[in-house]
Amino acid sequence: MKKEEAVNIIGNKLDIESKEASVIVEKSIAGGEITDSSGFEEWINERFLPNLVFINEEGYSQMCIDALKILSKTAPTDYGSSRQRDLGQLWADMTRGYLGEYAFSLFLKKHWGITAKLGHDVGNLKDYLPMDIHQIKEPHAEYRTPRLKIGIKAIKWNGIWLDISGDQFNHSDVHVLVKVGTGRDHLFAFFKKISVFKDKILKIGQEVGSLSKEEAEKLYNDLPSFKPISAYICGFVPKKATYKELSYTGRKGRLHYTVCSWNGPINPGDLDHIKEKESVAGKVNFEGIGKFAHDKGYLFNTGSLLWKKTDWEAVNKNL
Repeated sequence: MKKEEAVNIIGNKLDIESKEASVIVEKSIAGGEITDSSGFEEWINERFLPNLVFINEEGYSQMCIDALKILSKTAPTDYGSSRQRDLGQLWADMTRGYLGEYAFSLFLKKHWGITAKLGHDVGNLKDYLPMDIHQIKEPHAEYRTPRLKIGIKAIKWNGIWLDISGDQFNHSDVHVLVKVGTGRDHLFAFFKKISVFKDKILKIGQEVGSLSKEEAEKLYNDLPSFKPISAYICGFVPKKATYKELSYTGRKGRLHYTVCSWNGPINPGDLDHIKEKESVAGKVNFEGIGKFAHDKGYLFNTGSLLWKKTDWEAVNKNL
């Protein structure tokens, strides 16, 4: 299978433009999920498609409202940084994080028939929580607390890193990364679907004389339409595994060095060590993101994650 074929399959499966499908494939290459030209078929058929789920309008509504319920009680800073966000961005970001958790619950249902109850706690905004699956129900059984603490992080399609800051890594037994197909306009698409714009905002615009009927119709038609949200359960890392210090690979440019993979702990001073070891005159940056908001924790590129059926079966066995 060639790259172009993989792009076409993803475009058709997700009902997206070729340009967006190309980004998904390119980032899978950049993240190390696909390592050579012969790897596209395995990645598509054994990793991407089996670990793909779709979130319908009902699921999106639940997560959107769950995020809204605790919005006023949530700190407006990015987790791991001091950057402030307004409530609209905060709501959209929190909804995306919750969609990642919901996607994983669909994944459990799809593969093992397990129903999961999610834990949406009040506190600082965390797209990643120490224990996002609070209760599970296996077929013909009652709800119970899972034996494993599962933390879930949601990122966009263009993300290639699972970064866990501070001591969060030790708070969960399994750390799952989910790529969620939400762009910057997913809330707008949802609002359009439930007639917020047509019956409220655009109607008011006409009443106060800011919009003509034709302008209102054009604005409405230009808004994105809601469709099921695709989500790819990219893989996971277990807490109980052996990780080496400075477990990285990268490429050296004329001046700078780009870290392409990382598989384990990251500590203050690590980039200085790389700079010295690789004889870098300029900066040490990370592929696709440049730098992270923290320099202590654990870091994994998507190619370092466990993802095979046997890996997931081991999680299910101990869940």
